[in-house]
Amino acid sequence: MSDERSMEVEGEGVAPPAAAADPTSASSKGAYRNASASGEIPSYDGDDRARATDFANYFCSYAQLYHQKQMLTDHKRMEAYYAAIMGNSEVFRDKVVMDVGTGSGILAVWAAHAGARRVYAVEYTDMANHARKLVEENGVGHVVTVIQGAVEDISPEALGGIEGEDGPVDIIISEWMGYFLLRESMLDSLIRARDKFLKKHTGLMFPSHTTMYFAPVEDENERKTSVSEYTNSMTDWNDFVESTKTMYGVDMGPLHNAFQREQKEYYLLSSRWSELRPEQVLAQPVAVKYLDMCTCTLEEARGLLKGNPGGAFDFDVVGEDETAATEGGGPVGGRHAVVSGFAGWFTADFKSRTDADGAGAPTVAHPSVLSTGPENGYTHWGQQVFHLLSNVPVIRGQTTRINGELEVIRNKDNARLYNCRMRFRTSRRRNEEKKDGAVLMQGPEVEAVYQIP
Repeated sequence: MSDERSMEVEGEGVAPPAAAADPTSASSKGAYRNASASGEIPSYDGDDRARATDFANYFCSYAQLYHQKQMLTDHKRMEAYYAAIMGNSEVFRDKVVMDVGTGSGILAVWAAHAGARRVYAVEYTDMANHARKLVEENGVGHVVTVIQGAVEDISPEALGGIEGEDGPVDIIISEWMGYFLLRESMLDSLIRARDKFLKKHTGLMFPSHTTMYFAPVEDENERKTSVSEYTNSMTDWNDFVESTKTMYGVDMGPLHNAFQREQKEYYLLSSRWSELRPEQVLAQPVAVKYLDMCTCTLEEARGLLKGNPGGAFDFDVVGEDETAATEGGGPVGGRHAVVSGFAGWFTADFKSRTDADGAGAPTVAHPSVLSTGPENGYTHWGQQVFHLLSNVPVIRGQTTRINGELEVIRNKDNARLYNCRMRFRTSRRRNEEKKDGAVLMQGPEVEAVYQIP
């Protein structure tokens, strides 16, 4: 994962609304930019410099087999795609398929095994050379054509279609999802490929639908570790300032605030990859964003913007009663705990079209689903955890209510990365009280901005 400090945060990182930072700006003030002049991902309309930057900061790792192996050994990922493709061979039989971001080419090979007549496997990096070898050695070279380049640069004519007419492709498959679904912004490329190549009324997208989930979690050991690492870093800085002044006669003290800000962004205000256990989820997760891959727009791919109804959340974390005991394997709910922060993850469905234009599309008789949530065990995506600067206690016999709004916003200076802004309030009431009943405690509004590195 990148550790780029890509976000501007005021003061201690938690600010009242009037002082909140711009969550899309970078602390480098333009010194680092991984976006085209128009703010798009460089593979779409970037100049040579922007594309070179994008390759160095994003694509290059995907050209390495070790990185491909990490994804290929994620068996939850592999099982979901294998079931979706091989379990619905009647949908693929004699069809034209495009695999966007084919990597090693394994999804393209499966599509050929499922009976596709032609598969176009598009890969930006030199991994395309490995993909060509893989498809040939697996006996499907007569079906699969590997195309190296950005999918945005390929014309429908190259695939036998004509610009402006119904696309030449029956099915688009892609493993485009990043941390908390949107990170990496590969969805932009997929949408442009869909609009250019997919048959409008009968085409299928695999996956077909995706959903982002958000929930409060207990992750106190990791939260305290982050705080401890930040504290140790600042102690080390103070020692460095004193020793530099004593030994070399230069006072580094004027740089204290800048260093402190860097360390807060890195240790305290960056999400952390985690493999949470189901019992660490403290309330029913909420779906904050839902995308139909046949209809979603580039605007929707940019994130979850302020005021979007889907970004609102209202959690009840129930402290166990004096005689209550936790039962079952669901959210801990009734356990005496603390809220350490929030976590985000996603699901991807492979199922029939649900949009009106797709009424005549083939039916996906055997749906498949990929979940990166805690209930599904390890995936290489894991969950992104946003630790609070201080935890929220859950009091025995009381319900802690946490309600607010989540924004997920693309970074202006790196179109591949996203920042999250959270505004929320906490209150407590007795367990027997209704949700809007008498309140025992009402906290102030808290606002924080995190980067997803």
